[in-house]
Amino acid sequence: MPKNGDVTFNQQFFNEVLRSAPVEKLTDDAAQRALAAAKASAPVDSGAYRDKLRLVHRNSRRRRVSRVLGTDAKTMLIESKTGNLARALKAARG
Repeated sequence: MPKNGDVTFNQQFFNEVLRSAPVEKLTDDAAQRALAAAKASAPVDSGAYRDKLRLVHRNSRRRRVSRVLGTDAKTMLIESKTGNLARALKAARG
């Protein structure tokens, strides 16, 4: 029996919940909102930066992670000057 204040979690249960379809859908929906906000507010010179923003999924140890990724060669420069992705992530939170 746990001592007073000790809590024992069933890690397998949480692993299953975090990898379940409804949780992955919530993650994907939030990433889609961030991607849409990033594309809407992206600076457009040639359009390459905006057009090369995409979603990437990666399985971590306990859950699947969705990321908004810029693959244009100028992504780091544009992000350092404008903070576009950072602002898009804040906007996606709601």
